[in-house]
Parts: sequence; C-alpha cells; structure tokens
Amino acid sequence: MICRVCDSTTLDCVVDLGEQPWCNHFLKKEEIGTEPFYPLRVVYCRQCAAAQLDYTVKKEIMFGDHTYLSGVTKSLSAHFREVAREVDRRFLSGRAQKSVLDIGSNDGSQLKQFQELGYDVLGVESSRTTAGIANAAQVPTLNQFFNLETALQIGRKFDVINASGVFFHLEELHSVIEGIKECLSENGVFVVQFLYMKCIVDNLAFDQIYHEHLLYYTLQTIETLLQRHGLMMFDATLAPIHGGSIIAYVTREGMHPISEHLRKMRAEEDLAGSNDIATYHEFARRIQRMKQENLEYLGHAKRQGKTIFGFGAPVKGNTMLNYFGVGTDIIDCLVEKNELRRGLYSPGMHIPVVIEGESNGLPDIYYVLAWNFKREILAANQPLIERGVEFFFPVNPKE
Repeated sequence: MICRVCDSTTLDCVVDLGEQPWCNHFLKKEEIGTEPFYPLRVVYCRQCAAAQLDYTVKKEIMFGDHTYLSGVTKSLSAHFREVAREVDRRFLSGRAQKSVLDIGSNDGSQLKQFQELGYDVLGVESSRTTAGIANAAQVPTLNQFFNLETALQIGRKFDVINASGVFFHLEELHSVIEGIKECLSENGVFVVQFLYMKCIVDNLAFDQIYHEHLLYYTLQTIETLLQRHGLMMFDATLAPIHGGSIIAYVTREGMHPISEHLRKMRAEEDLAGSNDIATYHEFARRIQRMKQENLEYLGHAKRQGKTIFGFGAPVKGNTMLNYFGVGTDIIDCLVEKNELRRGLYSPGMHIPVVIEGESNGLPDIYYVLAWNFKREILAANQPLIERGVEFFFPVNPKE
C-alpha cells in the first residue's frame, strides 16, 4: 500500500489485532456467524510518521447505514454545545448572518447547537438512518458521502466547516480536503475534531483502533496532511471527550498566526516521542499485557460464580471483545441506551444487546466498554455502586 497521507511506500506493521469483523456491524439473530472478518493492523509510515490501517473496508459497507447515534450521551451533547459556543465566540460573535457545514453530521447533534446560536446549517451524512433522524428533527442534511464532487454540487461557501470524529474515517481523504477548501469561505475556519493518538497510547485505549478509523493522528501528522492541501492549523485544544480529542482550528495558509498554545502542544508531543516508531512497538507490547491481565481478572470473577454484563455496546468495545476473545461464556449481555441496537448481537463474539432498564436483574460486575463516559457513568450509577455492583473499567483515561 501507499501512505494515506504522503504516498510513501515505506510502511511497517506496528500493531496487529488479528482478523476482526467490522465492529459496527451489529447482527440480527439470523445473521449470527455470517459476518465477514478483515485484517485489523496499524502500520507506521517511516516518511511522515502517520499511523494508519493497511486494509480498507469499503466506505459503502461501513457508512452507508449504521446504528451509531451521537446524541445518546449527555457528555457528548455538552461537548458539542461547548464547541459551538467557543467557535461562535472566537470567530463570528455579533455577525447577523453566519453559516456552518458539518461533515459526517450523524443525527444533527452538533448542528443543533449551532442552530441555537442563529447559524444557517447544513449537514452531510452518509448513513441513511441517521440522516433521516436529523432531517426529521429539522436539521437540513444531505444523505451523501462528502468529497470534492459533493462540494461542487453544494455550490456555496460557509463561514465554518466542522468535522467531528470523522476526519480519520476518510477513504477519499484528499478529495474530502479539496471539498473542504471548495466550501470554505476565504476567511472561514475549519474545525476538525479527532481522537489524539498520543492519548490513545497514553491511555492504552487500543479499542479505538477499528476499521472505521483509517488514520490515527498526532499534531505532526495531521499538519503534514493539511499543508499538502494549502491549509494550516493555527490553534488547537485538547478536550477530554472520548479519552482525549484534539479540537483543531484550521484556515487557508497565512490567514492566522500560530498560537503559542499550539507551539507548546507540539513541543510536548515531540518530548513524548509520539511520532517515533519505538513508541508504537512499546504500545503493542502493552496491549498484549493488558489482554493477559483482563482475561485473568474476568476468569477469576467467573470462577467465583460472579455474573458479568457489558456496560454499553460501543463500536470500539467490539475491538476489545474480539481481540480478547471474550464472548457469552464470560459476559451475559451488553446493556445499551441506543434503541437502534435493540435485539441485536455484537459482531464476532455474538453477545446479545439489551436496552438499559430491560436487563434481567443486576450483575455482580459491569465490564464498562463505554469507558470514555466514565464520569457520567459513575455519577448516574452511585445507587448501584452502593449496593455492591462493581464497575470495572478496562481502560482508565487520564482525567
């Protein structure tokens, strides 16, 4: 393969999680055992240091329709509200007319926050179900994949373009960036939100590696990508959402000075060795140790006769369950809020999904797959904790 960022062919495998199903392919009962498996490997580019998958599951399979909804959790809704207010305060406060385009807009959760601030909004969402939900909620949404062709069809400029948790999904990466340039007003700001690979490594959050996530950005590698297309990051912040995400502010080259805060973040990244291949090799060794430790914990609990439920049925949880080989012999069910997953089964391990409040009794242990909402989960479940239910977090993000 060639590097998704710089087209180099000098790529080394650094993390191999084996053959896995597409982890958002939650199954109907009659589909159990029919799901395809694909290689799940991270490779490192020796030319630009970009970490990426070496195998692409076609975007039409992964994003044509799926069951992920961004509006399910309070934490994410609060994050989206904060982002919209900060963008408006910094760049468009006092403007009577202002507009925002959201790429991969899902159910419209981010755009609703901009609507409340008086923005003319448009979403582009590839999933039929979620685009339908957004349109039903009066959030104008095109059910298409965003790329340069789509941008030309839209045929207008926006003051703000947002991409929340989608910029690392892009099979047509360079066409999408050219589409962003096409739709961005001359002085406009592109707000890109992405999982920060430094935090993934620090937190040992290997479950955030899955087929939908084709790229794993550091500041250095995303800046290399943007510069290739005449764009530049001029500021960034680290938000706690999803265990550590970068909110980066991008414009055409030369439009804004580089902030001192961004310079400091770059220096911290360099000091941590976040772009060194040795860091990735050590990450792989730590993943193997984590697997052993978790299987020992779960095995000990089962030998003691304890019941274990999964807390949440997030997409990333399926990476962990499949890599660990944890199925219904250990976890009885996955307790989930998202109604779109009612009655379905996890891909690969075939654990049934049960909607929160409808599970048969309480477990002794909740194995928390939705660990990225740790604070919200613990706050909402204090009565259960006081009754002796254990909440075990296989990944403990740094606060």
